[in-house]
Amino acid sequence: KIKIKNKPGVTLMFLVRDWSFPYEYSYGLQGGMAFLDKRLQVKEHQHEEIQNVRNHIHSCFSDVTCFLLPHPGLQVATSPDFDGKLKDIAGEFKEQLQVLIPYVLNPSKLMEKEINGSKVTCRGLLEYFKAYIKIYQGEDLPHPKSMLQATAEANNLAAAASAKDIYYNNMEEVCGGEKPYLSPDILEEKHCEFKQLALDHFKKTKKMGGKDFSFRYQQELEEEIKELYENFCKHNGSKNVFSTLRTPAVLFTGIVALYIASGLTGFIGLEVVAQLFNCMVGLLLIALLTWGYIRYSGQYRELGGAIDFGAAYVLEQASSHIGNSTQATVRDAVVGRPPQVKKAQ
Repeated sequence: KIKIKNKPGVTLMFLVRDWSFPYEYSYGLQGGMAFLDKRLQVKEHQHEEIQNVRNHIHSCFSDVTCFLLPHPGLQVATSPDFDGKLKDIAGEFKEQLQVLIPYVLNPSKLMEKEINGSKVTCRGLLEYFKAYIKIYQGEDLPHPKSMLQATAEANNLAAAASAKDIYYNNMEEVCGGEKPYLSPDILEEKHCEFKQLALDHFKKTKKMGGKDFSFRYQQELEEEIKELYENFCKHNGSKNVFSTLRTPAVLFTGIVALYIASGLTGFIGLEVVAQLFNCMVGLLLIALLTWGYIRYSGQYRELGGAIDFGAAYVLEQASSHIGNSTQATVRDAVVGRPPQVKKAQ
């Protein structure tokens, strides 16, 4: 068996049993380590794919061990009557098992599994399950290259999921749930901060496949973070009291302004204009009552959306006009100010 342990405690086991050459490498851990060192050597004449596999193993795992087991005996392999009795198993095989089992099941070696100092989450483990189930769906056993590809894919997906959780949890602390309304500028600032934090976590996490392979998962992570940010913006905007009351405020302000205009034009004898203003007051009052009914009943949502859109447009135009007038006033004041010239003494 090859035992691969990731810092500080993730262990992967691979069967490479029935070692047939004890005269080259002896059974057990010592011979297994010598055999493994030779197998994992990277040489210039090797195929690029073979070199990549070896490099990935060395880069992803800090400790790699190998234990060579002998054949369990012909009685086990060829007899149809073998039922698992120890007396039918080769003595040499049982001797090596007495060394291997305590080594593998030593309580000091059993610990919470971690990758790069972070505990393996259920979500991360699920990504590995999905990847391996996918490649085992066919009738034939998967090629080692497929296994490596699936492991690299699961490894990157797990890293992306962990990074996404970092972003989501931090944003939840800032503006999620029942948190009060937050200024959009501050929200965007926090978004940039936590996005960079998540991306740094993804990049620092040890992953298989290399930078080019991981770049696609990084792009997907950025897209998912963008969607989360848009949802947080909508959720935060719904807490803005003015945003909720914007439409009735605009309609009510219009009603008051038109009512005053109607009274003034009627006072100076412009009855036709006053009547026109009164009609507009009636229309705005109907729109306000309609908007209130739609919000209360949840019906005619398209009509309610049209009223909201109209109110937003009026408010935007009014704000733009006021802003332009203010800028023009300031500009005129600055330009019209006479220059101060000191007289020569």
